[in-house]
Amino acid sequence: MKDHALLLSNRLESPGLQEGMEKTLWMELQLRQVLGLYREVLPLEGPLGPLVRVRGREAIMLASNDYLGLAGDQRVLEAAARALQEEGWGAGGSRLVSGTFPSHKGFEAAIARFKGAERALLFGSGYLANLGILSSLLRPGDFLFSDAFNHASLIDGARLSRAEVRVFRHNNLNHLETLLGASPVKTRKLIVTEGVFSMEGDLGRLPELSALAKRYGAWLMVDDAHGTGVLGEQGRGTAEHFGVVPEIQMGTLGKALGGFGAYVCGSKTLVDHLLNSARTFVYTTAPPPAAAAAARRALEIVEGEPERREKLRENAHFLRSGLQNLGFEIPKGATPIIPIMTGEAERTMALSKKLLELGVFVRGIRPPTVPEGRGRLRVTVMATHQRSHLEQALDAFERAGRALGFISGWKRPSSHRVAVHV
Repeated sequence: MKDHALLLSNRLESPGLQEGMEKTLWMELQLRQVLGLYREVLPLEGPLGPLVRVRGREAIMLASNDYLGLAGDQRVLEAAARALQEEGWGAGGSRLVSGTFPSHKGFEAAIARFKGAERALLFGSGYLANLGILSSLLRPGDFLFSDAFNHASLIDGARLSRAEVRVFRHNNLNHLETLLGASPVKTRKLIVTEGVFSMEGDLGRLPELSALAKRYGAWLMVDDAHGTGVLGEQGRGTAEHFGVVPEIQMGTLGKALGGFGAYVCGSKTLVDHLLNSARTFVYTTAPPPAAAAAARRALEIVEGEPERREKLRENAHFLRSGLQNLGFEIPKGATPIIPIMTGEAERTMALSKKLLELGVFVRGIRPPTVPEGRGRLRVTVMATHQRSHLEQALDAFERAGRALGFISGWKRPSSHRVAVHV
């Protein structure tokens, strides 16, 4: 297979293929298929929930970031419906021209209070937020220190910033300090980390990063997309969990809040600066007002129903322990993100396909999202999963894992088995 891939790669570089776009792109797609890197969408046939319909069959959803199950919560839907009636669907313009509505301002005030910040600014997506933040805060000659496992949006934002980018090994504070110490004293410095790393499920080391930032005169930015609503006593995210206050807190509406969009929280000065200079805020149509209204209602539920976070923790612990007991390779962690390490892309996708046949929806993660040879199934749980759902899923994982050679040996007691219905 590697020889075949090399042959295709060499053919892609041949001058003759540059004559036609269709042929060139077709060959690149063929190469992706050979390497197990070809991607395609798998549409859901109905609303998102712990159970979904896909390809005409019911499956247990274990691939969603809707950690608290708020995407389909009736109260959230009603808030969106009210905003649709009162403010319409589209914003009709950028926020600075004609696209700011009461729902936008209401959510910004609510998330700022929730995060303990002076101000907040709403963006169209997490990708737009990270690109806008980094490209507007930094300039040539500044230094940006980025964790090696940071999200693609942070990587691309770092590139757009034109700052000197220094990548430190994942959660390696010694390496980061070495890089900080080698940077000029009188220059702008920004340390960027994820609160919960989206592919690993582990936490950024915020207390130590905050201490290093203070020691070397740097700012600290935390992308808390997967921590907001999930971590902390009040669900306020990794900053609350660790008891630190980063200068910049970014997060999304599309994970635990169950919607779409993103925000940045910080000082009034920071938000005013971004409002004036973040190109991905200034030059794009504002998110629909209904999305902001729905997110504000979801935020109220996060604050008022801590039992959802407790149920989420219980579900994550149960499924993680069950998968470990089956013999799957799973890194240490305690978040709803449970990576099952699978290795090469072809094996990763074979396991994902087999699980779908057995009634479990979970997607394979392959390069370039993760390093070569570090493919995985990114399993995620929701507060709305019932124990029976997770039991069924474990039964399917056992059957698929044995069939494809991922696990062997110990078997789960039959008394814990529940038939998988597909």
